[in-house]
Amino acid sequence: MTQRGWVLFLVLGVIWGVPYAMIRVAVRDFDPVVVAGGRTAIGALLLLPIALYGRSLGPVLRRWPWLVVYTLVEITGPWLLLGHAETKLNSSTVGLLVAAVPLVAVVLIMALGHETFDSRRLVGLLIGLAGVVALVGLDVDLSDFGAVAAVAVTAMGYAVGPIIINRKLADLPPMGVVTGSLILAAVIYAPFALWRWPERITAAASWSVLGLAVICTALAFLVFFALIGEVGPARATVITYINPAVALAIGVSLLDEPLTAGMAIGFPLVIAGSILGTAKARARAVAEPQPVDTVG
Repeated sequence: MTQRGWVLFLVLGVIWGVPYAMIRVAVRDFDPVVVAGGRTAIGALLLLPIALYGRSLGPVLRRWPWLVVYTLVEITGPWLLLGHAETKLNSSTVGLLVAAVPLVAVVLIMALGHETFDSRRLVGLLIGLAGVVALVGLDVDLSDFGAVAAVAVTAMGYAVGPIIINRKLADLPPMGVVTGSLILAAVIYAPFALWRWPERITAAASWSVLGLAVICTALAFLVFFALIGEVGPARATVITYINPAVALAIGVSLLDEPLTAGMAIGFPLVIAGSILGTAKARARAVAEPQPVDTVG
């Protein structure tokens, strides 16, 4: 990898590890639907001129049914559920649980018959599952089961979204897919966000929503596309393994969240399991269309 590639890789790893802390701050004062709606609306406005200039939006809108499905499972549902989860759980715990997305994706792909199941993947899945159990069993109170379920559904959505891209939208411009999905998500959120609009607008929550939109959405996708152009799609997807570490570091150092036994045990197990469970898939992915991933 070139020096520019490494810089892009590290920058994106930080950017997509930050959203969990920002969401945690924002939902202290704003309803989760307001946070998600603001993030998508501002992000869409920032990316729209780029998409229009590149004429990448038209082809995507002509395939709107699958764009709607992708938006629901990859953005609208997950970003709202993440906000709900962070009203109950630490941001670092949420970030580590979302790290199980590659494991979910492997199970789904094998269930669809697109790839085979071997001993390495079995070991990886078992290790990753042990990590998730450690996180939930040691860190999460039983009264927070709804929040854990919200993260689980989010992980499912993040795993299904790229499959939809690969099967139905892979031939379309990525910038058009991202911009179109953000516009659609903002439209879906709008009436609910207006209904739940806060009586008091605080600076911390406002800056967090703005940061989510500008840094973790608009800027993140521009960096992601540059990274794909520099190192290729297969190697760019390895960024998934960096994000949880950043989320954990920010949660502990800046938000005064505890570094628990569940994190210490579960984090390395989830990451190791994800790497083992997806190793063969990443090796084969070089010749296959790659998804646009909006994790975070």
